[in-house]
Amino acid sequence: MSNKIQYRRVSDYLIPNLIIPPEEASVRLGKWGMIHKTYLERYKKVFFNTLLIQGKLYQHCAEIENQAREMYDTLIELMKEAEGVTEQLKEENQMEWVCRMQNIEARAR
Repeated sequence: MSNKIQYRRVSDYLIPNLIIPPEEASVRLGKWGMIHKTYLERYKKVFFNTLLIQGKLYQHCAEIENQAREMYDTLIELMKEAEGVTEQLKEENQMEWVCRMQNIEARAR
């Protein structure tokens, strides 16, 4: 990557041509990654802009997405175990199982 910055003229101003690297464009963020990106954009502007300029913003948010997904899945499993939501309950009373699982997922979120 070269250090020369190219500009385009808009009226009397020179605007840098900032392009997202191809590897950044291919990263898909889920719910948690988008929430983190929005948080950085609103409350941590310097850090957000630094990551954006360095081309590491989406990679950072994707890492947060993976960590949050792992924590969410672990929390769901622990809550299921603590509250006795089992496969046996699913076989015996599906509606009760669905209600309890939705409750657990809502609390975990």
